[in-house]
Amino acid sequence: MTAAPATRTTAGPPSGPGALRFGYGTNGFANHRLGDALAVLADLGYVGVALTLDHDHLDPFAPGLARRVAAVSRRLDALGLAVVVETGARYLLDPRHKHAPTLLHDDPARRVEFLRRAVRIGADLGAEAVSFWAGVRPPGVPPGVAADRLVAGCATVCAAAAEAGVPLGFEPEPGMFVEDIAGWWRLREALGAPPGFGITLDIGHCRCLEPMPVPQCVSAVAAHLVNVQIDDMRRGVHEHLEFGTGEIDFPPVLRALADAGYRGLVAVELPRHSHAAPAVAARSLDFLRAAASRGEGR
Repeated sequence: MTAAPATRTTAGPPSGPGALRFGYGTNGFANHRLGDALAVLADLGYVGVALTLDHDHLDPFAPGLARRVAAVSRRLDALGLAVVVETGARYLLDPRHKHAPTLLHDDPARRVEFLRRAVRIGADLGAEAVSFWAGVRPPGVPPGVAADRLVAGCATVCAAAAEAGVPLGFEPEPGMFVEDIAGWWRLREALGAPPGFGITLDIGHCRCLEPMPVPQCVSAVAAHLVNVQIDDMRRGVHEHLEFGTGEIDFPPVLRALADAGYRGLVAVELPRHSHAAPAVAARSLDFLRAAASRGEGR
């Protein structure tokens, strides 16, 4: 594969009012072939996808990677879909241990290689960002050691991304070693504030654990925002919910994104709803469009 720093452009207009561009995460279509999932989402009116590299969705370790990436790129072009690359597959690297190894483990080599491949795939797909996270601190690894390992691993990924011309979005994840916006700021400072090291903000996570109201979370990181995941959630419970079943008031959140000048994808993140993916995706887009319209009127 050859690195291509230019990001994919789409022929269609934004799928939500104003400048917001709605996408959907392929981890919510786990029971679909990737090509079928992309077609369903394009038909519904989404303008992009958050593509989680996984066993059945562009496995980065299976044979014929360059050929398969080229085929996905052609499919995205044909459907007019933008893309971000997500790396949160649960058992891609270890069939027995969820998310293992992470950058915090004694031997993170397979995770580092995975992230390097994700960056190269992102470059070849013209991805708007490649997203990743810290992982849970393994038992027996002191916090200081974990922090040093994370900085070293992130520095390696940053170097690969800079060479490929692909923005990185680091995601604070509840329960992980870096779980909130404050932790992202500390990590960015420890890395020396590299220009390509942005943030992936999950709107549900903001409601789950951030001390600020959700729209303020958006404003706080607006200058570094490269990727947005969106879902409903309740305070103190890390469970991705369909819109309207949690506690988030979405019109002010979408207004905050628009006011911040954010032009990246706002991708629905419902990884446990694959059993009803087409219907959930349709409801989600209707909800987001309506919420964005209400937000514009405030």
